[in-house]
Amino acid sequence: MGIREVARRAGVSVATVSRTINRVHPVSPEIAARVWQAIAEVGYVPNTQARALVSGRSRILGLIVSDITNPFFPELIHGFEQFAVEARFEVLLGSTNYDPALMASVVRRMIERRVEGVAVMTSEMESSLLEQLTDRRVPLVFMDVAPLAPRVSNVCVDYAAGVTQAVQHLQRLGHERLAFIGGPLQLKSARQRRDAFLHCLASYPAAPPLVLDGDHKLEGGELAVQKLLSAVPRPTAVLCSNDLTAIGVLHGLDAEGLRAPRDMSVVGFDDIHMARFTLPPLTTVRLSRAALARLAFDALIRDLQNPEASPGATYRLETTLVVRASTARLGAAAPAAG
Repeated sequence: MGIREVARRAGVSVATVSRTINRVHPVSPEIAARVWQAIAEVGYVPNTQARALVSGRSRILGLIVSDITNPFFPELIHGFEQFAVEARFEVLLGSTNYDPALMASVVRRMIERRVEGVAVMTSEMESSLLEQLTDRRVPLVFMDVAPLAPRVSNVCVDYAAGVTQAVQHLQRLGHERLAFIGGPLQLKSARQRRDAFLHCLASYPAAPPLVLDGDHKLEGGELAVQKLLSAVPRPTAVLCSNDLTAIGVLHGLDAEGLRAPRDMSVVGFDDIHMARFTLPPLTTVRLSRAALARLAFDALIRDLQNPEASPGATYRLETTLVVRASTARLGAAAPAAG
């Protein structure tokens, strides 16, 4: 059953069926209803590849993320895909696992599929790969790392505000010996979070902060616990560069017979969905994946709709502290909000 049978049953031309499906020219509601009813009756499914060849548009958007196993990114993907489907786009997904070779492969695949725009939600992209996309006039939106250029936009996350709120929260609870577990240093976002932490404590007249390297994974947080416990003086609170690291710390403390916040207050960053369900529930800095997906998608659509008048733009995404039970006043067995 093809488009001609749909047209015959609806009593319209093939061109009218095509206009109804593609929504490129107005069709009266009455005629559109007849066409959609006929489509449902015959089970007609449009050939999107054929339509792309005729129209010259793939209606595919690329989305590149760093680590598909990190719950932060599936939540981001869910939001981005929802917006894309509503606008009748498909999403071609690529995960780099922080590997430049994988990133190159992902970009090549997106060029082959003729994507119409790409959201690069990672903090790593070589300039040569960027040029492969910009030379083809593909609109791009990055998270934090883009040099502004025509059809290249940037979503800037206010990491410093979230880190500052977290540090001030711990200080109000009486914690003076603070630690920080970072992420992969090739990620600009990880460096920004670490630098914001150090800036907050630069003029703080207390014990020097302990800064540990991490990998943004559960295992990295768990491994860091031994370094936290062996430090002299031992930190009473730790801020982690992401929630997975913080959850790993919670697990590592439990393995040592310790518990947050009684023995050490723990703060994460991102507010992934599972942060509410850890034991204890995790205090963290919220970075909204839905808002990030919305900003990235809208930036691409603006550039697609105004290809000649798009100089590139910067969009700001705020962060905010969410206080739960993994932090408490120093020396208290129960958590304290504040």
